[in-house]
This record gives sequence, C-alpha cells and structure tokens, in this order.
Amino acid sequence: MTKTAVVLLSGGMDSATVLAMARGEGCECHCLTVDYGQRHRAELAAAARVAGALGAAGHRVVRLDLTAFGGSALTDRSMAVPEAPTQGIPVTYVPARNTIFLSLALAWAEVLGAQDIWFGANAVDYSGYPDCRPEYMRAFEALANLATKAAVEGKQLALHT
Repeated sequence: MTKTAVVLLSGGMDSATVLAMARGEGCECHCLTVDYGQRHRAELAAAARVAGALGAAGHRVVRLDLTAFGGSALTDRSMAVPEAPTQGIPVTYVPARNTIFLSLALAWAEVLGAQDIWFGANAVDYSGYPDCRPEYMRAFEALANLATKAAVEGKQLALHT
C-alpha cells in the first residue's frame, strides 16, 4: 500500500533531497510550498520545477505574508542579508517560520489522511536556527501526536527530517 505524505518544499537543496527520499520510499508526495513574502522569490519557481521533476502527486503554494511581522532579513527589506556567516542566531532567522510551516503541513496531512510529513531541516548544516535542531523536531512530532483528531484516533504521525 502506498503511503501518502506531505513534503514541505522550499525549492532548496534540503527540501528537494527529502522529496527524493520520500519518493524513494514509495510515498505519494503532496508538496507544500509557503510563499511567506521571502526576498528570494526564485525559490518558489524552483519548488514547482522540483515537484514536477521528482514526480510529486501534487504541489500547492500557500500565501502567508510574514512580512507583516518582519524581524528577519528574509522578510524585512530594511535589514541587510549577510554575505558571510555570523555568530549566534542569524538575522536570516524568520521568527517561528518552521513552526508555522509544520503546522500548515500537519493540517494538510490530516485532510489527506497522511501519517508522514517530510521536512528538509538539516541538523548537520545547522547554522544557528533554533527551529532546525533535532530536539525541536522531536517536540513538534510529539505535539502533532497530541493535537490532531487522527492521532487521538490512533493514527500517529511521523516527522521525517
């Protein structure tokens, strides 16, 4: 039986890799891209190309304007995007972005009856983003398995990163 999965697809290397991994495991992949007002608009077109090239069952783009909050060089044009690594949490950190993205993926997974979410957070390449750490991913998976009708009815969700 084919497993249905939601894949968060940004258009970057990490999310393209997890889409390929999910497809390699035989998943029917429904890709979700979030247009959050990011300055790097090329990612949106890349996500569509990757979804098509890797045989996704579907691809949706959800518009959610995080520029209303700012707080990141990726969503606030008054802040410079650094050209070199910095110490600590970088100015490219978008407040709560991965929590928001994972919540959207969780909602769609429930609608689709999917028990798997794939997300290209890379702990090896972790560069100061607190919402890319393995302990955060484990905590979100635990939250998902407390907060959904599907989980309460015995259909546990797995978060793959």
